Amino acid sequence: MKIRLSLATLFFSILFLTYAQDFSTMPGSAYCARKKAGSPNLSSRLLKSTASIPHSFDVIKYTLNVDLYNCYSAPYPKSFSGSATISFKVDSALNSIKLNAKNFSMIIDSVRLAGVLFTHINDYLTIQLNRTYNAGESANVKIYYRHQDVQDSAFYSNAGVVFTDCEPEGARKWFPCWDSPSDKALLDLTAKVKANVKLGSNGRLADSTLNGDFLTYHWVSDQNIATYLVAITSKVNYQLNIGWWHKLSNPADSVPFRYYFNLGENPAPVMAIMPAMTSWFSQNFIEHPFDKNGFATLNPDFVWGGMENQTLTSLCPNCWQESLAAHEFAHQWFGDMITCSTWADIWLNEGFATWTEAFWYESYAGYGAYKSTINNNASYYLSNNPGWAISDPQWAITTPSTDILFDYYITYLKGSCVLHQLRYVLGDSLFFQTLKSYCADTTLKFHSATIHDFNAKVNQVTGEDYTWFFDEWIYQPNHPIYQNTYNFQDLGNNQWKVNFFMKQIQSNPSFFKMPVEVYIRFSDATDTTIRVMNDANNQQFYWQFGKQPVFFRFDNDKQIVLKGGSTIVGINEVMASSAHVSLSQNSPNPACNSTHICYTTDANMDVKLEITDVYGVVLARPVDKQQPAGRYEITLDCSTFPAGQYLYKLSAGDSRLVKKFVIIK
Repeated sequence: MKIRLSLATLFFSILFLTYAQDFSTMPGSAYCARKKAGSPNLSSRLLKSTASIPHSFDVIKYTLNVDLYNCYSAPYPKSFSGSATISFKVDSALNSIKLNAKNFSMIIDSVRLAGVLFTHINDYLTIQLNRTYNAGESANVKIYYRHQDVQDSAFYSNAGVVFTDCEPEGARKWFPCWDSPSDKALLDLTAKVKANVKLGSNGRLADSTLNGDFLTYHWVSDQNIATYLVAITSKVNYQLNIGWWHKLSNPADSVPFRYYFNLGENPAPVMAIMPAMTSWFSQNFIEHPFDKNGFATLNPDFVWGGMENQTLTSLCPNCWQESLAAHEFAHQWFGDMITCSTWADIWLNEGFATWTEAFWYESYAGYGAYKSTINNNASYYLSNNPGWAISDPQWAITTPSTDILFDYYITYLKGSCVLHQLRYVLGDSLFFQTLKSYCADTTLKFHSATIHDFNAKVNQVTGEDYTWFFDEWIYQPNHPIYQNTYNFQDLGNNQWKVNFFMKQIQSNPSFFKMPVEVYIRFSDATDTTIRVMNDANNQQFYWQFGKQPVFFRFDNDKQIVLKGGSTIVGINEVMASSAHVSLSQNSPNPACNSTHICYTTDANMDVKLEITDVYGVVLARPVDKQQPAGRYEITLDCSTFPAGQYLYKLSAGDSRLVKKFVIIK
């Protein structure tokens, strides 16, 4: 698989080297993103969106019958013959239907429905029906076709390996279909192969029949499936292990997990964790929804990552890594059971799977491991933000290029962080109640959903309107840049006031509404965390206490992971000290070329004196060492500083004191 040379390629090359010594720790989301963003199968230049085509029918079932026998012998042709019976229900009166069928990939031989006519032009198969069908009526057409011996990056045949790989719109290259994730259907697939071939597909294995050197597999999906998730995975002398997961609702009932792998590979690391992973996801979402599941490693044509084909995930060769398995398996709930309705809703697939990958670590390593993963995701995004929104409504009409649709920083990393921030906003109880309700909703389960559907589910479960959250984090780009200030005010009589001023300085968009938390510690070693809603820019809060505050921090637990900026001590701030440390006002003030700063300590302690601008950027650090008790005076050279306002901050032991000074020229 050739990878386009780009900044994204450079990033993944660096990421690969970063994890080279411990490849198993590489994020599954990184595997997935590189595969999907870089695959030539997904070049949007080759695709035509179905969104602009009038669509007045609902596909109920695809019955596919393909003869792959010759594909497993040299010279390993990519040509095969097949038939596709498409059963559909009419939504509004029609006398023709239009399907996706790539001209480059396939030849249509005939269509059976009482001698109907058809045309196959510009990648569309238009079938004139035998009469006008009214709303509510059902019909089916049977299409006989041949896949040509071409490399179309959807159907692969090489050295005894045959597989398909279709996201986002590659299914149209190997069988005629309505190739849109919004129209899911049942699947019945029969494939004829050589006797020494193992072939896996979606759903359950209904039967396999051996007739001489011909082996026929019959796979049936009893749950709806999106066309891009329909898959064939097969190989001469494929290795196969089968494991079992016992249902939580009925431990006597078990689900088979099939692991197809290449000779010399060891699927044991993934096989060992799948029972616990399936139980964890079942406990927190809904019980595993399919009759079977599994994984299959492919050949070097599938060089990177994974693809979450429904009930049979494709993996790159020898990629039996926990992180990749967790990411792709999460898709069985978020992407397969409930599929993004349009490509504008891709967050429901990749953002959720990337978040769930972190959530899996929480199951056995605790919340800290989960949060560390989310923090890393946020850090990568903040350092590499390309500057567009997670979802653009236009993508529902015109499929974007895949390096945009599957951008690692936006779709995966920012997407996972937005879901984490929703967890913070709602709290764990309502958040997980929302996920369970979303997964269990019969109008969505085994169907498709939009981001608006998930938004509506949040509103339904919480009883509040959280549209504002989706508007700013999903449909707007970027993130808030805070320029907050605070100060402690001595009111006398042991009464203290904490003033907090919130300001965002980013330009696009100008404001993000969010609940925020502030942490305050007092001189008696007690502390408090206060949560307020920041619903306007340049907003001020204050709190009064009957004890002395000594420490203040905004977002102490770093729950708003998508943010930048600083929170610094404000003008005229005099910060209290829990030890006998003093800091005098500098002299002269205002200063010109130099000024003197004096401080005292009453014990041996680590001392740091920093000069910063009003945004908290450190400009100088005249002192950073351990010092004995005493009085100290330093002369600060101000000659290179522009005129303006500055802060000097003393950290000594547990004490922090800050004062402001001015430089004039």
